Amino acid sequence: MNRPWLNFYDEGVPKSLDLPDITVPDYLRQAAKEFPNHSATIFIGAHLSYRQLLDKVRRLAAALHGMGVRKGDRVGILLPNSPQMVISYYATLWLGAVTVLTNPLYKESELERQWGDAGVKVVITLDLMFPKVDAVCRKLKVERIIVTGAQDYLPAAKKLLLPLDLMRKGQWVKVAYNHRVQAFKHLVNRFQKKHPPLALSPDDPACLQYTGGTTGLPKGAILSHQNLTASVAQIKLFLLQGHKQAEDKAVVILPIFHVYGMVIMNLGMHIAATLVLLPRPDISGLVDVIKNEAPTFFLGVPALYVAILNHKGIDKVDMTSIKVCFSGGAPLPVKVIEEFEARTQSRIAEAYGMTEAASVTHVNPRRGLRKYGTVGVPTVGTDAKIVDAEDGVTELGPNEPGELLVKGPEVMKGYWNQPEETANALRNGWLRTGDIATMDEDGYFTIVDRKKDMILSAGFNVYPREVEEVLYKHPKIEHAAVIGVPHRLRGEKITAYVKLKAGETATAAEIRQYCKKHLADYKVPRSAIFRNELPMSMAGKVLRRALREEALKGSEE
Repeated sequence: MNRPWLNFYDEGVPKSLDLPDITVPDYLRQAAKEFPNHSATIFIGAHLSYRQLLDKVRRLAAALHGMGVRKGDRVGILLPNSPQMVISYYATLWLGAVTVLTNPLYKESELERQWGDAGVKVVITLDLMFPKVDAVCRKLKVERIIVTGAQDYLPAAKKLLLPLDLMRKGQWVKVAYNHRVQAFKHLVNRFQKKHPPLALSPDDPACLQYTGGTTGLPKGAILSHQNLTASVAQIKLFLLQGHKQAEDKAVVILPIFHVYGMVIMNLGMHIAATLVLLPRPDISGLVDVIKNEAPTFFLGVPALYVAILNHKGIDKVDMTSIKVCFSGGAPLPVKVIEEFEARTQSRIAEAYGMTEAASVTHVNPRRGLRKYGTVGVPTVGTDAKIVDAEDGVTELGPNEPGELLVKGPEVMKGYWNQPEETANALRNGWLRTGDIATMDEDGYFTIVDRKKDMILSAGFNVYPREVEEVLYKHPKIEHAAVIGVPHRLRGEKITAYVKLKAGETATAAEIRQYCKKHLADYKVPRSAIFRNELPMSMAGKVLRRALREEALKGSEE
């Protein structure tokens, strides 16, 4: 197979991937052995060392084992970014059990569908979410619930004040503990016997990572320990060449329940970094972390980069501690790249990946040739090709748009209890991404759009990303999304949804006129709709699907 991208790897990046025979808990075990007193996590000012973290993981693993959790059992984890999330994740994997990381914003019906599909045995959650979790667990006959409070791992003063503040706001939830419902902190403190590590294989499943449901109901991608360690190794080789163990500090603002955030956590453990955990995407809190903690690397999504640049007073914040920047989850406008890099003096590596591939499959080299608008080259050990989007087989030439297929050690084992969906997604080891892309002569890939998002307007194929890239260059626009709305004459009408920057005003005619200067007429939005906010996923993607559903509902009415 021709791999032109190998010629563009940075110096020192190997051409092939040599994976050690390890599992995810080995990261924590090794970091605690070599750097026991180094801070593993910082959460709203409270520190946990690697020795303390490992101790709590082993104690919780013992508690879970005492509840009957065994190798292969599924544990539902419904928590924000916090020490409890990290402890729960590693304790589950320590036992050889399988994590089912779940979005805290899910409603009862969504929890019931996901946990019912996964067959979870135990759920670990936050006290504020207990009422809905308890209702779902009773329906599903889940055996045990472990409940923690945000205050459990806060500094002493805040530990006392938070419950009082929640009571004042009427948000405090009193949990009745019993044999079925037990307190996280009590279990970790009570279990003096630390559960020994289980003999695990890299091929053992580690996670059921549910996809975002952009192509239907969410499906559980089965990610093995090797899938996850391969992804971590690939990112480390591309982004952290020359970095020493225990010298990095990473901001973890992306939700750990999402595959991107989870891999950041695992990468941090692998390099014995300090993880600064932010429980929610609060931009003021993020900017404070940059000012006070001086993080060395920042892994985000376009919405975060845009929000930081538009934050009041950002001009006075020194951001030069950030040495590595990484962006994925959605296309990053060139203008945003240039502005952020000017502030940090560090280059953003724009990347591409998906849940089914344990996060990242493509990334722009950190030091070598970077091509704006592309997602770079396949990571070490990954193969990729472009095939005809209709037959899924015929390989296309340079710069011809087709479906992107990827193959490598990070690609999932399949979908949980979905043999037909698995057979459709995985063919001879190749993962069909569902994304339309091109590959140039150098092996750099450009994501044109998702097959599902392509707009057919007046007989022409229009890819929303191309239009959005133009909109993001407009000086008044902060966020933009483009969809196709059914139209009896055109097939689909190109519609732009726009959020303006604070204090700005504009008209739809002004936006359309701007687009006409930069796009062929058939690509210009026929209408522009202004919004105070655009629907966003927790991963920072604008939810075109939600806008489409809203538009369709409006047309029916």
